[in-house]
Amino acid sequence: MTNIHDLRKSFLDFFKKNHHHIYPSASLIPQKDPSILFTNAGMVPFKDYFIGTQKPDHKKAVSIQKCIRAGGKHNDLENVGYTARHHTFFEMMGNFSFGDYFKEEAILLSWRYLTQILQLPPEKLYITHHASDTQTRILWKKITSFSDHKIISITTEDNFWSMGTTGPCGPCTEIFYDHGPSIKGGLPGTLDADGDRFVEIWNLVFMAFNKSEDGQTSDLPMQSVDTGMGLERLTAILENKTDNYETSLFRPLIHNIADYFNQAISSESLPSLRVIADHLRSSSFIIAEGIQPSNEGRGYVLRRIIRRALRYMHLLNISKKLYFADLFPFLLQTMITDYPELEQQSSFIHNILFEEQEKFSSTLHKGLILLEQESKDLKKGDLLSGDIAFKLYDTYGFPLDLTQDILKKEDIKVDINNFNYLLNQQKENSKQSSDYKNSFDKNELEATLKKYIQKTHFIGDDALSADGFIAAIIQNNQQTSFIDKGRAIFILDQTCFYAESGGQKGDIGLIKSLKNSVFKVENTYFLNHLILHEGYVKKGFFRAHEPITSHVDPS
Repeated sequence: MTNIHDLRKSFLDFFKKNHHHIYPSASLIPQKDPSILFTNAGMVPFKDYFIGTQKPDHKKAVSIQKCIRAGGKHNDLENVGYTARHHTFFEMMGNFSFGDYFKEEAILLSWRYLTQILQLPPEKLYITHHASDTQTRILWKKITSFSDHKIISITTEDNFWSMGTTGPCGPCTEIFYDHGPSIKGGLPGTLDADGDRFVEIWNLVFMAFNKSEDGQTSDLPMQSVDTGMGLERLTAILENKTDNYETSLFRPLIHNIADYFNQAISSESLPSLRVIADHLRSSSFIIAEGIQPSNEGRGYVLRRIIRRALRYMHLLNISKKLYFADLFPFLLQTMITDYPELEQQSSFIHNILFEEQEKFSSTLHKGLILLEQESKDLKKGDLLSGDIAFKLYDTYGFPLDLTQDILKKEDIKVDINNFNYLLNQQKENSKQSSDYKNSFDKNELEATLKKYIQKTHFIGDDALSADGFIAAIIQNNQQTSFIDKGRAIFILDQTCFYAESGGQKGDIGLIKSLKNSVFKVENTYFLNHLILHEGYVKKGFFRAHEPITSHVDPS
């Protein structure tokens, strides 16, 4: 293979010649599976075919599916930067049979592609299969003429695949590549199996059974095949590398990032550069799907990825302000041929990456100082207080796993129970305040404020906090001079909160009095010449015309 594009093409062409229909990569957002946030495997777009709820147009299929694994069951986020093969974004090459061929043809096709098309040496390959699946063992011996020690029986669930706790399942067989004795690690099934010497290339799943809620299995009416092979791992093997980040998929990107940051590539800088490169890939592809950073669901996963990248930029001790968004053209150079959607969404991707950095940068440094102060006396195995982790989350916009990632090097964990208690308490307070959410009527508000001539002075272009005073308090559509509970609107003499406009939601955050009373701002919007801060009293009480400090939530 001369380049990555040729490798992708060779895989699709091989299976096309073997009568498989080529499917383009599906969206990263699963269309019919609310149980997962992102497409995390090549079979996800074909799930309905496997379970029999939809009839396929083609019984043989092949695809190279873009995937995200950064949450839930398959969460590789915290490993990125620490291992040779973990990524938040990767490409899964796969061929599929929906009630057509089964074990023998699947094994034969994989063997031919690896040894004839890619010309991998058979002596470098090892096979695993589930111990109960003697048929697969016999087929491998027939097709490869391997001796018994090259075909390894595995008794664990590693070689028995299930779609979930119930549903289609079956034994699987995996193909491993041996990088040689100079690399640490043992054969699959041994105590040293987690080393890097023997690398899994391809997993072939034979869906033959259906698992019921009581754990019993029965035969499926249709036997199917689902295979998956990581493009990144295969590239490393073809380029004689033991580390995915040393391949042509990543090496040019990492070097361009290092040059942009004016960083020499060293043992100290390389982990950060790898994280930044990986997270640039995943965040760009997620944004290309129309996802924007938020505090829940897919938007929260995106926010976690971007902010982890920004934290590793901070570790590089960059002397001047440089932008994560400015790295996107380097990614475009390497992926545009096979993924034109990146170019189509380039302006949107750049703007989202830029805006998220602007929101987080102002609090990143302060949050890191707080974390360093609170953890400096902790020892290996200690717990960081859940109160501190929650403050980092609530005040400084640190996702929990970013705090955990920072502490990981010192082997310090977070008091998760305490953190979750505080998070649930916050959600409950917000839920209780929702009783007042429909208490404001625009027409009545305009009538109340029609004689109100003072204009709100906006200073949010240069600040995320501002001192001032409460010019007016509105509750139940009436102006009042005092409030100690419930939902209300605050009008300030000056504010750093952006008001809702052009489809962009208004800023959220806190308004605090000198006596530490707290008003939670849940929306900010315009009404004529005024900026209205709508929310609820979270703590204490407020009086009109008293001095306050307002803080925009950077998240």
